[in-house]
Amino acid sequence: QVQLVESGGGLVQAGGSLRLSCAASGNFFSISTIAWYRQVPGKQRELVADVTSGGITNYADSVKGRFTYSRDSAKNAAYLQMNALKPEDTAVYYCNANIQERRWYPLRAYWGQGTQVTVSS
Repeated sequence: QVQLVESGGGLVQAGGSLRLSCAASGNFFSISTIAWYRQVPGKQRELVADVTSGGITNYADSVKGRFTYSRDSAKNAAYLQMNALKPEDTAVYYCNANIQERRWYPLRAYWGQGTQVTVSS
């Protein structure tokens, strides 16, 4: 069974930094993409950062220049370095991975359980 686990959330003052981690575990063949999303109560989940199949990293306009996405394929992990945090960054952050469970199987989307990030003013 495949699991995605996020970690690294917490409470931080405005201007501070956090580093989120997303790790995939279990029995699977490969991971295609891993993306970061966030959601606040009453709003739709929004894409924060991802990497296209061509290797281009995309960021939401609201986090450009402050957040940095990275991935360690050997560890089946992805990270989100968040600097200069603002109160409006407060949300539950989720990672989403497209995983091929077995060779020749189609990709399947998995979500982690989320990690809370709270930025105080």
